[in-house]
Amino acid sequence: MSSSHFTSSPGFYAPSRALRVVAIGGGTGLSTLLRGLKRHVRRPGEPLPTDGAPHISNLSAIVTVTDDGGSSGRLRKEFNILPPGDIRNCIVALSEEEKLLSRLFQHRFTAGSGSGLEGHSFGNLFLTALTAVMGDFSDAVRESSAILATRGHIYPATKADVQLEATMSDGTIVRGETNITASQGRIAELRLLPADACPLSQTLDAIAQADLITMGPGSLFTSLAPNLLVQGIPEAIAASPAVKIYVCNLMTQANESLGLTAADHVRILQRYGKGRLFDFAQVNTAPISQAAQEKYARENQEPILADLDAIRALGVTPVAGNYAEEADLVRHAANRVANNLLAVAEEDIARRLKMAISS
Repeated sequence: MSSSHFTSSPGFYAPSRALRVVAIGGGTGLSTLLRGLKRHVRRPGEPLPTDGAPHISNLSAIVTVTDDGGSSGRLRKEFNILPPGDIRNCIVALSEEEKLLSRLFQHRFTAGSGSGLEGHSFGNLFLTALTAVMGDFSDAVRESSAILATRGHIYPATKADVQLEATMSDGTIVRGETNITASQGRIAELRLLPADACPLSQTLDAIAQADLITMGPGSLFTSLAPNLLVQGIPEAIAASPAVKIYVCNLMTQANESLGLTAADHVRILQRYGKGRLFDFAQVNTAPISQAAQEKYARENQEPILADLDAIRALGVTPVAGNYAEEADLVRHAANRVANNLLAVAEEDIARRLKMAISS
């Protein structure tokens, strides 16, 4: 296996190892990844994979909490709670999706539901009410996860009431995630207000005990980087002995990453992480259909360039492959992505063990 390029080889591992996995992100990208990872979670007493494939003994999601738009933004302002939307999506992603409660959590009230309810999802309202009952948002998340029997733990990146602030390339300052997302300018610098926001102790414990830490996919500046602005999180990632993998986006975003390559994404995240965070970067190299490219081009979006040599120059090993699937939108193929992440982690752990024994 060349150190300059990596392709996974499932079946290399025997016997199977139980992995502790931490997935960091936000938005639809994190919930998509969690749907793939949860298939590999084995609770105590459940049968282990018979093919020697790795499985997950503990899965934790660390979720950004800077959303200030839509239902989450309204509830945040009216009830002084953390934005529940991304958290709700992760709870549903880790639940048994065929259950009625999961569908209920995603139900969104529409016009005719009453001016106070229109636009809200039931899950957001439920988390808001449970926070009022329990007096703590993270406790409400834990109890909601128990109700939906999720196959993992979900932690907000911080309990602080934080906002994003960006300095744009023209020097203007834009405050608030919604305003930053709507801006047409390029983001030059991102900050978290207040700057001294700290993570939960459970978050730091999960990172310290992890065998695999993933970040992404997700919006570069509004879903991923905010987690690295929480004091203690990048330091905990750097100190963790886990295998660390960045899951690169498939398409650029006109308002956040237009013109940025895969290596640019890695470089920016490692700048906010204050050093080399990742061992690997999972990058899609399969072509996106012409029809899909034309559709995205109308929104000033394009496939992200897989500049593998530039990624290697950053000290990160690219894991190239076909990670995309197309329907109405171009999305990550959750199962293929998750399978590959676990395979890469398992093989790298085996390599490290072999090196430790030989030394």
